[in-house]
Amino acid sequence: MFETLDTLPPDSILGVTAAFRRDTYPLKVDLGVGVYRDDRGITPVPAAVRAAEQAMLAQQATKVYVGPMGNAEFSERIARLALGETLAASLAGRVSTIQTVGGCGALRVGAELLAVAQPDTVIHVSDPTWANHEPLLGSSGLRLERYPYYDARRRVVAFDAMLDHVERLPAGAVVLLHACCHNPTGADLAPAQWQALADTIERRGLVPFVDLAYQGFGDDLETDTAGLRTLAARVPELVLAISCSKNFGLYRERTGALVVISRDAAANAAVATHQARLARRMYSMPPDHGAAVVAWLLGDESLRHAWAEEVGAMVARMKSLRALLAARLAERLPDHDWSWLTRQRGMFSLMGLDPARMGALRDQHHIYVPPDGRMNIAGISELNVDYIADAIASLTR
Repeated sequence: MFETLDTLPPDSILGVTAAFRRDTYPLKVDLGVGVYRDDRGITPVPAAVRAAEQAMLAQQATKVYVGPMGNAEFSERIARLALGETLAASLAGRVSTIQTVGGCGALRVGAELLAVAQPDTVIHVSDPTWANHEPLLGSSGLRLERYPYYDARRRVVAFDAMLDHVERLPAGAVVLLHACCHNPTGADLAPAQWQALADTIERRGLVPFVDLAYQGFGDDLETDTAGLRTLAARVPELVLAISCSKNFGLYRERTGALVVISRDAAANAAVATHQARLARRMYSMPPDHGAAVVAWLLGDESLRHAWAEEVGAMVARMKSLRALLAARLAERLPDHDWSWLTRQRGMFSLMGLDPARMGALRDQHHIYVPPDGRMNIAGISELNVDYIADAIASLTR
């Protein structure tokens, strides 16, 4: 049976982590895997999340299955966190939320739902996009195409080209959008651009599929969802994938949700039945622990406030690291513009080095990033920033 299988190459991102671990060089740096790290290089559990977990466990009397739709309190509260109380209330009766196995599970269930509803659906993803978007979505059988997104020379969103592409899409086409902290570029749409994009999507009858993996990691919990809320207030249908890995620090708990906004209550009721069936046929029931923790935290005003402050501190740290790296690079190469580092948002930015220089970064300097040059800003620290800046500068000259 299995002798027919070929050995596959390592995952483009996870393979970087494995190579980093094998490296014995004392000054090696991991800027690859997409997890937040503090000044010690640790990916912490926020104190408010830990407190919510302890309180939840103290009262939890059973670990019986939660059912294919998952934890209902979690689903309601995470949707309201993303959409905002006012908008969520205005959409009552049109929103169906299912707890999923992480944000990846939300993307996949969302794609499977689209395939059931319209098998000839085409999903348009940004160029570039997160490396796992296309495998997750494409494995549903749907066709994927790319739209222009990033101007690598100017290091900004290529918005005119993006909007021109979206303008020419047929009604019913699906456009995958990063709500904030675009992965891998860190280049986000400005408020006016979100408005212009919403105008086009609404007028053309397109369906936005929004990936919200980093709420709170760009500027703050509200600002980071402004574009999503602009769309949700205007279009009749929207698909939203939510991840709780980064902002709640629940990476290994695989906590996420798929939110679907339908045209009316009847369509919403039908969507919920298909969400449940798809989950039942793929993994049956989602894990409850992380969802129960998030539900508890969002239901406790004091813990929620403390958590929001912790997320704010993480954002402030990442912004300071962007400024620090930009300053150190400017010291070494004052004729280059490094301000793009501070304009971008979230954990990621693209280095912009060609494959040969990317190889040298790894082989000569022991700095590990994925093949596309996406660097995790949270992997920078006061201890390694000069080493990183020296390496990038030597390869940029």
